[in-house]
Amino acid sequence: MLDWTDRHYRYFARLISKHAVLYTEMITTGALIHGDRERYLQFNTQESPLALQLGGSHPKELAICAKMAEEMGYDEVNLNVGCPSDRVQNNMIGACLMGHPELVADCIDAMQQAVSIPVTVKHRIGIDDQDSYAELHHFVKTIAATGCSTFIVHARKAILQGLSPKENREIPPLKYDVAYQLKKDFPELEIIINGGIKTINECLEHVNHLDGVMVGREAYQNPWLLNQVDQSLYGAPDSTLSRHQVLEEMIPYIEEELNNGTYLGHITRHILGIFHSMPGGRKFRRYISENAHKPGATIDVLKNAIKLVTQEQAAALEARATNHN
Repeated sequence: MLDWTDRHYRYFARLISKHAVLYTEMITTGALIHGDRERYLQFNTQESPLALQLGGSHPKELAICAKMAEEMGYDEVNLNVGCPSDRVQNNMIGACLMGHPELVADCIDAMQQAVSIPVTVKHRIGIDDQDSYAELHHFVKTIAATGCSTFIVHARKAILQGLSPKENREIPPLKYDVAYQLKKDFPELEIIINGGIKTINECLEHVNHLDGVMVGREAYQNPWLLNQVDQSLYGAPDSTLSRHQVLEEMIPYIEEELNNGTYLGHITRHILGIFHSMPGGRKFRRYISENAHKPGATIDVLKNAIKLVTQEQAAALEARATNHN
């Protein structure tokens, strides 16, 4: 989810679901230690509960960054052992670490020693030819020995040689049963499933077997999916906000960001899918895409896009009423 789940998207997502745990995009230890940590770690307090996802393989560096997360107010720190990109492989980050369970255990242990907030791990079910269940079982057992109790399992193997990151999200088959077996073998652990999940009904099916569900791309491309999360998965009341009300709530946030010099398109690119599969959704996306990037673009771009949706939806209702009569 690099460049996707930034602080603007997370603020937007929190307006739709009050209970879902939100995760940052993966941030490398090098970026935090040697770069602009304030920019990388900045978030709005309304985003909580919020987890920082780290990429790295040096225990001391990960411990330092975990401490940064705790001091900034994050609720969880997560080590990514699932990203298959070449760039992170070359730095011993991401899915390639599944071939080094003892090193991952050292990293998790160092992070846990540094902070009191939960330290969790996200991983694949295997890599390349290291894809047997016995190897996965050993990986989880090794990490769990540190006291780490939450494992987010992307239920695909990663093929590090020959497939692009996009292909690694689509070509290796999903094997949810492997995650189910992990829960049977490690009932004391919290096992959360990830990969290819698109509906609330699928989430409900998975939580019959596991402890939770992580949804990534579908929650980004079709963000209104999050509207069902609070009631269906947390037993809380549904959000009382409509799609239009969520966007109205975004307006003062966007205006404040514009006053601070944020480029409008950096925010509005995250909200394009809110009217997914609804009348006016296409016009909404097109208008924002064509206008938010223009020099000096203001909040009027969003307001005008909302008007287009309102007009389209009113026309659709009128057409249905006419047909009914």
